[in-house]
Amino acid sequence: MPVKLTFHGAAGCVTGFCARLETPQATLLIDCGMFQGSKTLKQLNYGAFPFDPKEIHAVLLTHAHIDHSGLLPKLMKAGFEGPIHATAGTRDLCAIMLADAGDIQESEVAQLNRRNERRGRDPVEPIYTARDAHETMRLFSKVKLYEPVEVAPGVTATYWSAGHILGSASIEIHVETPEGPTSFLFSGDLGPGGRDYIEDPDGPSGVDHLILESTYGDRERLAIDPATRRAMLAEEINAAHEAGGPVLMPAFAVERTQELLADLLQLMDDRQIPEADIFLDSPLAIEATEVFRERGYNRSSGVNPFAGLHAGQRLKFLKEPWESDQLERLSGWHIIMAASGMCDAGRVRKHLKRLLWRRQATVLITGYQAVGTLGRILQGGARRVRIQGDDVQVRARIRSLDVYSGHADATGLVAWAQARAPAGQVFLAHGEPEGLAALRGRLGAAGVAADRIATPELDESYLITDGASAAAPLGAPRLRPQAVSTPDWHNLRSQLLLELDQRLESAGDDAARERILARARALLEELAPAA
Repeated sequence: MPVKLTFHGAAGCVTGFCARLETPQATLLIDCGMFQGSKTLKQLNYGAFPFDPKEIHAVLLTHAHIDHSGLLPKLMKAGFEGPIHATAGTRDLCAIMLADAGDIQESEVAQLNRRNERRGRDPVEPIYTARDAHETMRLFSKVKLYEPVEVAPGVTATYWSAGHILGSASIEIHVETPEGPTSFLFSGDLGPGGRDYIEDPDGPSGVDHLILESTYGDRERLAIDPATRRAMLAEEINAAHEAGGPVLMPAFAVERTQELLADLLQLMDDRQIPEADIFLDSPLAIEATEVFRERGYNRSSGVNPFAGLHAGQRLKFLKEPWESDQLERLSGWHIIMAASGMCDAGRVRKHLKRLLWRRQATVLITGYQAVGTLGRILQGGARRVRIQGDDVQVRARIRSLDVYSGHADATGLVAWAQARAPAGQVFLAHGEPEGLAALRGRLGAAGVAADRIATPELDESYLITDGASAAAPLGAPRLRPQAVSTPDWHNLRSQLLLELDQRLESAGDDAARERILARARALLEELAPAA
C-alpha cells in the first residue's frame, strides 16, 4: 500500500487546514481546523467529515489557532478516540480557545433559532458545545520540541519551532514502508522571524516531501525590528487621536492581541502616544493573556515581554457582556480591542455597528482578512456594509497596519523552503489563488522544478511512491474550487441589497423610486422558474 496524502482543508484558501496521511500501518490527521470566511465555506463545518473519524489513529497538531484546531471536538464527537499530539503551549491555548468556540456556537445558535422560530424555519444544532471542547482536552498528549516521538506504528514525528504563535510547530514525520522510509515536513503556519518573544522558525533539511503554507506567497513586507514596528503603531495611534475619536482594533485573540497590548503600553510609558484607557473586550483574549504571561518566556532574549499584561490603571479587562455593553456610553479618546480579528464574529461586530458611521472614529486592522469576511470588505473601501442584518454607513477612518503579521512573507517562505532542501514533492497549501500562484513562481525561480510543485484542491489525494507523487482521482469535492476562494452568493446578495438601498435613497423623488422597484420586480418575475 503506497502512502496517501489528502488535503481536506486550506486547499485554495487560508482556513480549515486538515491533511490526512494514510500509511501502511496507520492513518493520521495533521490539524483539524475550522473553516472561516464566506458562509458557503463555513457551511463545511456543519457537514460530515469526508473520512471516518473512527479510523484515525492520531492527530498531530501544529498550533492552536481555530483554523487549525477548531474541529477537534467535532472529531471526538464523531468517534475519534486517539491521542492529539501537541506542545504544552498549544495544549494550554486549545483548552481556552476550543471552549470559547463552543460557547460562541451555543450563543449564536440560540440567537439563530429564535430568528428561525419567528420565520417558521427548523432549529439548528451547534457544531459542538463548550462541554464537548472540555471533554476533548483529555485526548491531548504533550510533546517537546526537537524530541522524536512514536505517534503510530511505523510513524515517528518531531516538532520544530515554527515561530508563529506560542507553542506553534512545524512537524517532521518519518514513515516506514515496505519500499523503505519516507519523510514529510508540514510547515504549519510559519512566523516571520525577528520577533522579540518567540524563536525564529526552524526545521530539518533533506526531507522528502514538504507541505508549505502560502498565506503571503504574493506579498513582501519590510524587514523591521520591534522598535520600528512600535514607531509605526505610534504613528497610527497619534493620527487617530488627532481625528478626535476612539480607536477600535479588531484583533485575533491569541498572539496578535498580546503583542499589540505590550507595544501600546510600552509606547505610553515612553510618552510616544497619548495615554488612554485600553479596553480588552474579549474573554478569550483575557484568558489567553494569562497563558502568555505564564509561558511567554523567550529563551533567545531571556525575557517575557508579556509579564506586565495585567488589568490595572490603563488596561481594563471586560469579561462579562454587561461590561462590554457599557462601552456604548463612552465618548472621546480611548482604545477598544475586540475579537474576532476578521470582524466576522464576537463582540467586535457591535462596536463596528456603533462606530463605523462616526467620522472621528478609527478602525485599525492589523491582521490577515480572508475573502468574504467583513474585515476584507472594509479593507476594500466599502462605504456601506451589513452587520447582523443592519445596513451601516462607513464614515470612520479604515486603516491597515501590516507589520504585526504572524506569517512569513514570500521571501521568508522561499528561504525557509530552500533551507529544508526537499528532495521530492512540494505541496503548496494554506493560500488563496494569488498567493499560491505567486509562490509557485518564486519557488520555480529558486530552482524547484515545476513538476515538483503541486497546488492541491479541496479533498484531493496524492499517492506517494518511490519518492514521487501522483494525484489520485479527485472523487467528489465538497465545494468547487471557485467557491473556496471567492465571495459567495451571500456576499453578493448583501452587496446587491446595499446598492439597491443606495439607488433608492439617491433617486430624485418617490416616482423615481417606484420605477426602480418596478423594474427590479419585473426582472425577478422574468427569472422566476415556470410553474
